[in-house]
Formats: sequence, structure tokens, C-alpha cells
Amino acid sequence: MVLVSNPTPVVSSPTPGQTPTSQPLEASTQGPTSLPGVEDVMGVLRGVIDPELGSDIVELGMARGAVVQPDGLVEVNVALTTSGCPLRAQIQRDVRARVGNLPGVTKVKIHWSELTQEQKATAMAKARFNVSQNAPDTTVPTTTKVVMVASGKGGVGKSSITVNLAAELAQRKMRVGVMDADIWGYSVPRMLGVEGRLAGVEGEKKIVPNEKQVGAGVLEVVSMGFLVDKEETALMWRGLILNRAVKHFLEDVRWGQLDYLLIDMPPGTGDVQMGIAKMLPQAEMVVVTTPARSAQKVAARVASMGRSNYLRIAGVIENMSEFVDPQGNSYPIFGSGGGKELAEELGVSLWGQVPIDGSVATGGDEGTPTVLGQGSGPAAQALRQIADRLLEEIPKIDMAGCTARIFEAANEALANLEITAS
Repeated sequence: MVLVSNPTPVVSSPTPGQTPTSQPLEASTQGPTSLPGVEDVMGVLRGVIDPELGSDIVELGMARGAVVQPDGLVEVNVALTTSGCPLRAQIQRDVRARVGNLPGVTKVKIHWSELTQEQKATAMAKARFNVSQNAPDTTVPTTTKVVMVASGKGGVGKSSITVNLAAELAQRKMRVGVMDADIWGYSVPRMLGVEGRLAGVEGEKKIVPNEKQVGAGVLEVVSMGFLVDKEETALMWRGLILNRAVKHFLEDVRWGQLDYLLIDMPPGTGDVQMGIAKMLPQAEMVVVTTPARSAQKVAARVASMGRSNYLRIAGVIENMSEFVDPQGNSYPIFGSGGGKELAEELGVSLWGQVPIDGSVATGGDEGTPTVLGQGSGPAAQALRQIADRLLEEIPKIDMAGCTARIFEAANEALANLEITAS
């Protein structure tokens, strides 16, 4: 444990494999100077997943403790399986991003150490047990970066943002999943130009996503639109049934080795949103709003819901920021400043502002996102810049790992022991 000179710090040091209990952080009730508790810090660290062992660093005993200082500095103790672990940079980014996103945190400092042999054995035993005995809660690979594209209300262009970002990432030679979780208002199939019913895997009780090749990349798409007879069919389902439908998309779809999974969330803060947040604690949320102050206030609620479930709010996107005529004159039809104010209120960055552009609507109707079709307009340029920001804020996982070698060695040793015993 790190020694600190500041008065009365709060310290927690869980034993290996122990999961501290905590209550969700209610962001909406805290004042601007309130500090998180150690339980809140350990809670968000449960969203930091070791990408190769498939468990979070709290469960594996790698998160050794935390100190919350009165000035908002949070010190986190992380022990790696190997001191020179190549995944250290990835874990560092995730810890800083998630802890730094808690209200009241001014700075995050990580103290690194190495697990003892006994602690390594405990961590590896836990990882082996999870792999051999427990089916994963979802079929989303642990190496996939999950991004929830959310909004406080409908009509802000959240689905357009989702499909264009997904198409742009795929255009950059990535494999990207798109999950249309807006069960009532499904629109992703038309906007991406993907048709056909979802099929099953022969011999398995799994659903295969519909795929679309985009340059050297691939989109894997799942939507309720692939399960209804007509696009106009209304789904008159209640909350529990809706939540179960989305769970099927996460539990029963055979997703590939995705670089990213973008989830087009339903607007608001209902059962579906809370269910997804609990199933995907490693997910990060991007909030879409318009310049109007009314939309900004509503969007703050979905961010509060995310933080109450220990999700990181990665950034804000302002859509329909202004209309730009062919002469270059700008007209803020829906007001101005809402996206910037929301980002400041949440303490996150404004990823970009997407202007009103007819190519976005045309591309959505024709199944060709504007970043792929007439991709020279102002909206396409803004969306490409937002994709750059996404890759910067939520980078792909580098799988040149150290824990994989340890895991393989442990499994090989276990196999040799079994052979010897027999």
C-alpha cells in the first residue's frame, strides 16, 4: 500500500479475488465538490477487463486498493501478472478513463506492482475456473471495445451517428458490430442497406449476424428489423419483453472477433438501457444531443444513468449543429451551445459538431451512409473527425499480451499434470 502524507485519506485493500460491495454512485444528487468513495472507485474498476483472461481486475485481485485524497486526487494500486506486461498501457488507459470520469476526481495516479507467486496462482485459478466452468454472460468477445451511442430523447439523429461511425470504422479495415437496441424504433437495417432474416448456426443455438463488406472491413449487424415481416410492423411490447429481446442479442448472437461493437441505444433511461449497462460493464457511453438547451438537459439524464451503473461517459456529440448553405453561410436553426454546455456539465470532451446536411438523410434512405457515399460534404467531414476522436479516446486493444503467455503456460502445465496423474 502506498504511503500518503495528506490527512485522513480513505484506503481500501481487498484481498485477492475479493469483490468489494458498493452502492451505485448517484451522480445526479452530488454537488460539484463532492468526492467519490473508495467503493465507487472499486466499482468503476470492475469495468476494466483483462482482455485475455476475460475477467475484471478487481475479481482477479489485480486492483489492490485505492486512496481518495481531499483534493480529488485518486491513487489506485494495480498489480500486474508480469512487471513488463505489454498490456500495461491498455490497463492504464482504462483505469485513468474510468476513475477520472467520476464526479469530483481531479487527477488519477496509478502505482504499479507485480503480483506475488501466490497471488498469480489465485488469479490464474480464477481465470481458469471462469473459462472452464462458467459460460460468459454475453457472447461479445472480451477484446471488443463496446460503445453505447445514447441520447436522452428521440429525434436527435442518434441512429445516423451510429451507422456513419460504424461504416467509417469498417472503412478503416476494422470488423465492427452494430447492435440495434432501439427495439421499437429500429432503423439500422435500412440506413446501412442490409437485408435478410437472421439465420441460426447449424448444430448450435446461436444467431449469425448479417454481414456487409465495407472496403477491407466488415460490418456485423443485428436488429429487430431482421426478425419482422415488414419494416412497418409495430412491436407492442412491454419493458420486460423488450429487455429480454436485447439480452438475446448479447447472449445468443455469435459475434465475430470484433474490434468495436457500437450499440444504437433506445432513447431515455428505461429497462433496456439499464439492462444493457448491467450486462456490459466494460462498455463506454457517448451521448448525442442537439444544440437546443432542452435537449441538453434531457441528455444529462442518460449520462447520469450511465454513471450510476459505473459506465464511463467518453464524450458528447452535437448533431444538427447548424445549416450551412452552398455559399458557406451558417444558420443555427436549433440554437447553439447545447453540446458544449453538456460536455462541460459532464466534465467530458465535445467530440464534434455535425451540421445539417441533406446527404445524411439521403444516405440513410438509400442504405449508403454519407461517409461512404457522397462523402465530401460538411457532415461527412465532421463524422470522420469524430471517428478519429473515438479511436483516440477508446483505442483498440493491442493483443500482443503477456497474460496470454501465462495463461497458455498454466493450461499446458495443468494438462501435463493430468497426463502424469493418469
